Amino acid sequence: MNVAAPQSPFLRWVYGGYMFAFFIYLAAPLTAAGVFAFNDSLFPSLPWNGFTLDWFFNDTEPKLGMFYDRRLLRGLEVSLYVGLIVSALSVAAGTCNAFLFERKEFPFKAALHVLMIVPLVIPGVILGISILVFASIVANGVEETMSWDWDMLRPGLFLVILGQFSFLTTITSLVIAARLRKFDIALEEAALNLGATRVRVLATVTLPYLAPAMFSAFVVAFLVSFENFNTTLMLVGSDAPLTITMYDRMVKVGSTPVLNAVSVFLMLGSGLLALLSVVVQRERKQP
Repeated sequence: MNVAAPQSPFLRWVYGGYMFAFFIYLAAPLTAAGVFAFNDSLFPSLPWNGFTLDWFFNDTEPKLGMFYDRRLLRGLEVSLYVGLIVSALSVAAGTCNAFLFERKEFPFKAALHVLMIVPLVIPGVILGISILVFASIVANGVEETMSWDWDMLRPGLFLVILGQFSFLTTITSLVIAARLRKFDIALEEAALNLGATRVRVLATVTLPYLAPAMFSAFVVAFLVSFENFNTTLMLVGSDAPLTITMYDRMVKVGSTPVLNAVSVFLMLGSGLLALLSVVVQRERKQP
């Protein structure tokens, strides 16, 4: 019996009503955004003028579909590029951090662990501005003293990757460390006693155990990178990720159903990735 659930009929009714309202509150905006992506209108609002797929596949104005909009496709390409790179780097660094904080003892370990978590509680705008200011100071100093122009420290993809990496590494570190904490170190000791080298033990025993967490951390990092706006806005250059492209389009042109079509595409993609992560994380039942 679930002792946390209400037992009286009235409390069960109130609890059920609250849960229903809560999920309606979560689903209603997403449903509305999805519905208006198929509305045969130039505006994402009522009245309903009929069903259409033009906002996805039409190749002419004024109903230029998302798959024919070069700016949106370029933004999607940049987001995929940044997301894959920063996710891979974050998982690599997060795995190293997990071993460092779970397996090693060193001075100021607790303080460094707190510092690792700090980027999660700093507002994204502040984090982006801080990185931009620091990078500009370094770039200007190098240019003045050595006459080198470090364009990579100017607003652009490198700074976007650096900015997202600064807080995504915290997420991947926590996810992988939680998995490593459950690992039975006796398995490594047994493999070492049988003559395996530490590198072989790591490759054949430890990392396969961590693989589901590493994959899930990669998926989480990719999704967070893909939808990140605040930090990216402060660091972006001429090549803008999809979120910035959508924002710029909305400011200049206004909201159109093509943005709803992009939202539907992103919701489906995010849902599939999240489902894949759950499937990978699920361990096989022991016979």
